[in-house]
Amino acid sequence: MKQLLIYALIIGLPAGAYAQDTLRITLHEAIYLARQNSSDAISARHAFRAAYWDYRTFKANLLPSITLTADPQLNRSINSITLEDGSDIYVHRNQLSTNAAITINQNIPLTGGSLYAYTSLNRIDLFNDNTYSYMSQPLVVGYSQNLFGYNSLKWSKKIEPMRYKEARKALVESMEVVAVQATYKFFQLALAQSSCEIARYNYAQADTLFQYAQGRYNIGTINENEMLQLEINLLTQQTNIMNAEIQVDNCMEDLRHYLGLNEGVELIVEVNDVVPSLFIPIEQALAMAYENNPEIDNMERTRIVSESNVAYARSLRGFSSSLYMEFGLTQTDRKPGNAYRNPVDQQAVSVGIRVPILDWGVGKGRVKVAISERDKVYTQLEQQKINFTTNVINTVKQFNLQNNKVIIATKTDQAAVKRNEIAHKLYLLGKSTILDLNAAVTEKDNARYNYLSTLYDYWSLYYSIRRITGYDFERDRELGVDYELLIK
Repeated sequence: MKQLLIYALIIGLPAGAYAQDTLRITLHEAIYLARQNSSDAISARHAFRAAYWDYRTFKANLLPSITLTADPQLNRSINSITLEDGSDIYVHRNQLSTNAAITINQNIPLTGGSLYAYTSLNRIDLFNDNTYSYMSQPLVVGYSQNLFGYNSLKWSKKIEPMRYKEARKALVESMEVVAVQATYKFFQLALAQSSCEIARYNYAQADTLFQYAQGRYNIGTINENEMLQLEINLLTQQTNIMNAEIQVDNCMEDLRHYLGLNEGVELIVEVNDVVPSLFIPIEQALAMAYENNPEIDNMERTRIVSESNVAYARSLRGFSSSLYMEFGLTQTDRKPGNAYRNPVDQQAVSVGIRVPILDWGVGKGRVKVAISERDKVYTQLEQQKINFTTNVINTVKQFNLQNNKVIIATKTDQAAVKRNEIAHKLYLLGKSTILDLNAAVTEKDNARYNYLSTLYDYWSLYYSIRRITGYDFERDRELGVDYELLIK
């Protein structure tokens, strides 16, 4: 029934259809809903899909491509032509040129060149003479490459797989970031609702004491100063109730919006007093973090990109050359069938060179800047790794203390409640002062706040460690996402 109600609230059906307008929700249920419906989770899934299709595009560029092209052209104009004696005359052109070609192209990452083959058939119609002719190219094979230049395919083959691997890990990390955020909003509402309950309880106690004290004041057993202090306590608790109710509404709206729930539902969080008793070895956490955290892949990718920039700058500085070779068969005739008979060979070779003679140090400066940037990246990455390791160690150390802190906070909360009850009874018996009573109330309230805060710290650190390491230490398995489902 509860799962059915949650579904109804998500899609916007009226909760009254299920005779309920209040939803009691646990932390794990809140995290589940946040991973499904929060804007952060939705953005993370879209980011992964974009990275996936970028990677698919990169992979496709490494595979052969087949292209059909056609470029018909109608030319009706007057143009000048040069005769054999060097003079120019104007002639009327009235012709239609049609062609079709099928090309197969294969990029070569090792060399950065491109190997291709194509077949084509061209026709020219001369309307002035009412004649036409065909030219066929049954098979033409060619290769083009930039010699001694920047091989973008080679560098892309290093960078793009890392980028996609990083995106996969980033999606897992994002889901844990959502869990951390949902935990924060959940416990903000828990603290607000607890403060509201405490304020109402304290008000009830303050009202009882005030009514009781009026009788004692009338017979002269307490003085006016103590009576006024009790009245101040009563008015203070009234104010606390109003402030707490406003805070509850604000925190509820914040959590409800993050979970994607219907606006009409009232949330009541159920805080579980039992937490997993976990101790995480620092060495294992570090190993998992270096294996699963996308930040490590980002560091490595940043390093390779900086090296790529140096290679690109060097390619622009010195000698460069380009090579173009093509070999094939061709023939022409007025009949299309004859245009494929007894083809003759055709060749084309082109070599281009570029030698900078004087650039006033522009090329050298460009290389020096790229090298300097690369060295700066190396230094920054080393510091980032140190900071990353330190963060993992500190987070794990803090978490390993949290289980004992939760136990202490629980006992403190229970003891503070008992002390408050005893202080209340003693005051009614006239065996304690109003100062002792107020101190007991304050300690009770602080103990409850510290208890909930300690629980929040436990779960926040727990999901933070999952985010950093990409590992579920409670179930002893790596975290994962159904990637295939996301890209359908």
